[in-house]
Amino acid sequence: MSTIFCGIDWAEGHHDIALVDQNGTQVAKLRISDDSAGFQALTALLAQHGDTAEAQIPVAIETPRGLLVACLRATGRQIYAINPLAAARYRDRGSVSRAKSDAADARVLANILRTDRHAHRPLPADSEAGQAVAALARAHQDAV
Repeated sequence: MSTIFCGIDWAEGHHDIALVDQNGTQVAKLRISDDSAGFQALTALLAQHGDTAEAQIPVAIETPRGLLVACLRATGRQIYAINPLAAARYRDRGSVSRAKSDAADARVLANILRTDRHAHRPLPADSEAGQAVAALARAHQDAV
């Protein structure tokens, strides 16, 4: 079975997902909603491409926070928060076109893991107390 990498372009109401193999070939793409149904669609897509508890597909996303990231972290997988400026530089490196699309950005993020995973650090594991504080901080920010 080939190695798969996942890139997620995060947006307010939806997220674009791209899966690429070790050769850089896109093997799947999907747009999901920012809710439990979207997360279930994402985990089903990952499972279709070999994701298991023992061999989880790593994920690159441009933000270290939010509901989707919290759900992904709860699965114990490696999540790489890629700085949006760095992702933009990778996008420029891979295309002469300045056109931006969410689906293409998801593919760029997946390819960052494929080619330069060693240059990025996964998000550290969170304690339960840390997760609770982060959830409260998000709720406070949303309320304000």
